[in-house]
Amino acid sequence: MASQTTRRHFLTTSASAITCHSVAQAQENQPQENEENGSSPGNLRLASFRFDITPPKGHSLCGGWIKPVIDIDDPLEAIGYVLLGAGKPIVICVLDWTGLLNNAHLRWRQTLAEAAGTTPDRVAVQCVHQHNAPFACLDAQAIVDTQGDLPDIIAPDFFDRCLVTGYETVKESIKRSSTVTHIAHGEAPVKQIAGNRRIIGLNGKVLSQRGSSSTKPEHHKYPEGLIDPMLKTVTFYNGDRALVASHYYACHPMSYYGDGRVSADFCGLARRQRQTHNPECAHLYFNGCGGNIGAGKYNNGSKEARKTLTNRLLEGILASEATMTRQPIKSVSWNTQEILPPLNPAFDEAALMKEITNKANRTVARNRPAYAVAFMRRVQRQVPLTLSSLHINDVSFLHLPAECFIEYQLRAQATASDRFVACAAYGDGGPWYIPTRNAYPQGGYAVGVAWCGPEVDAMLSAGIESLMKRA
Repeated sequence: MASQTTRRHFLTTSASAITCHSVAQAQENQPQENEENGSSPGNLRLASFRFDITPPKGHSLCGGWIKPVIDIDDPLEAIGYVLLGAGKPIVICVLDWTGLLNNAHLRWRQTLAEAAGTTPDRVAVQCVHQHNAPFACLDAQAIVDTQGDLPDIIAPDFFDRCLVTGYETVKESIKRSSTVTHIAHGEAPVKQIAGNRRIIGLNGKVLSQRGSSSTKPEHHKYPEGLIDPMLKTVTFYNGDRALVASHYYACHPMSYYGDGRVSADFCGLARRQRQTHNPECAHLYFNGCGGNIGAGKYNNGSKEARKTLTNRLLEGILASEATMTRQPIKSVSWNTQEILPPLNPAFDEAALMKEITNKANRTVARNRPAYAVAFMRRVQRQVPLTLSSLHINDVSFLHLPAECFIEYQLRAQATASDRFVACAAYGDGGPWYIPTRNAYPQGGYAVGVAWCGPEVDAMLSAGIESLMKRA
């Protein structure tokens, strides 16, 4: 562990670099393509890393409006890899956290970039979105700090410790990098987990939300609706030795939460079980565009249901791996696209601040608006969202922000029907939900906490299409 002097120096220089990076981004309103985005594979190497990001007892969970940490059922991890030899290093990382938003997301990208000797535009950081986990927004934290009586959204000291550990772990992992020669991809359907959360009535409006769990018979009897049933796996190899396997599936990853017991839940538990079967290979799990997808059709919120969902997801992982065929890596490219969506006109900063300052409101009605205000101020500063893609042979890794609706994932696959598209959402969570345009007049919970206006649909779809065309 670094000394206190080293720690202070790292955190100070990192924060300063992020400020400069944010200002530079704000000066560019148009989408940008990365320089040095393409490369012929020469001496490709891969370094995997993992480190603990479990919050301490008493720390807030899910933004401070559910029970704080009383115990740890299973730890939370940050897991990722650094790809070396394709221009500047590329870093892909996924966290067992509810979300990383705005400057918190920028700080993670900057820190991992510094550790790997690259730039933040070549770093993708996604979250799995479990709810008995931290929901980190430094901007919203600053807002609730001024109230004096609200629980932390994210404890700054804990957040900084995670960054220091991440920096040291990534830097050390590169010393142990391995040659990477092959890639393989496969997919298989997952049975009886995902269902669309939004049940639409005859009037075209949301009749009911089928959440992550439900005991209502009508929620169980309705069809699954629009989902992506496929779990996708992409694995890197050194010869015939698997180095890193990334698994992608779109669904809210909670069986139950709110009891103060930290857990990576059924997605993290399935990933960890697969890791024990194959300890020499680092296994990562990415949540796809699961903003309108949950397990409520098949999950009653019981402890037994968590075990069942874990087993079903693990079966999907194993089935997807069984379909894979290795191929030599022949091409590698990395691209980014920036978008700056307009704000949802339904929200007013002054009105939201009144909700935050109203001490008669419940915590959720005060902390949650702080996230909205944080994003509104970000957009006013013209700090865009960054989409990114890594293309290797006929495989495209797509990294999207926030809680995108499943339609965006399906559109990406349709746009690049000749490619294997592995989609990870829950990157920069600043916008909260990103519904489709036609979902806004339908109403429902997701639209009620979507900080962007409906124009985001066309902007995000165009950004995805641009990234897919550059493969």
